[in-house]
Amino acid sequence: MSSKGNALVQGFIRCDDCACLVKIVDQLSTCPRCDSHLHARHPHSLQRTTAFLFGSIFLYIPANIFPIMIFSQFGSGEPNTIAGGIIELIDGGMLPIGLVVLVASILVPSCKLIGISLLLLRVHFRWQSNARRWTVLYRIIAFVGRWSMLDIFMLSILANLVDFGSIQIIAGPAATAFAAVVILTMFAAKNFDPRLLWDNQQNL
Repeated sequence: MSSKGNALVQGFIRCDDCACLVKIVDQLSTCPRCDSHLHARHPHSLQRTTAFLFGSIFLYIPANIFPIMIFSQFGSGEPNTIAGGIIELIDGGMLPIGLVVLVASILVPSCKLIGISLLLLRVHFRWQSNARRWTVLYRIIAFVGRWSMLDIFMLSILANLVDFGSIQIIAGPAATAFAAVVILTMFAAKNFDPRLLWDNQQNL
């Protein structure tokens, strides 16, 4: 797709609130349909996304170093990190739960951090690659973000509602750091303006 297909180049701005495509006339700054303020691109999108991303990376370290759960069986148990908790769940005969924690606690956050980093690098260095594929990547990151708290919810249910008899699960201090990572990555994806991916796009 060539840059002449860019709506902004042709003098149009899309309203973020009502999705109305507005023709830029003189100093038009509000949407004629919903009266919302129009932005050609979200102000400070890259700066905000970068800040949230760095915060996520910073908190992802203690989220993996400190115990996220205490898995106790027959009155004995030790604090476990995310990886250790997954092993304990599998050894305790809860393979499906262990796999859910593996996907939600390790694979999904890691992929989101890498994906958002690549999006920022693509815009910053203006890589001339297929913008459509990068947009799909952004949509995937935004979609999976809503499922990122799945393992935190599951640990809360296990700790408070489910009675395993000889098995007891208690959330550890890393759960707070991990929840913060999830929230910050969601904010990072929310603040990223995917329209930036189409700026300076050339025929590919």
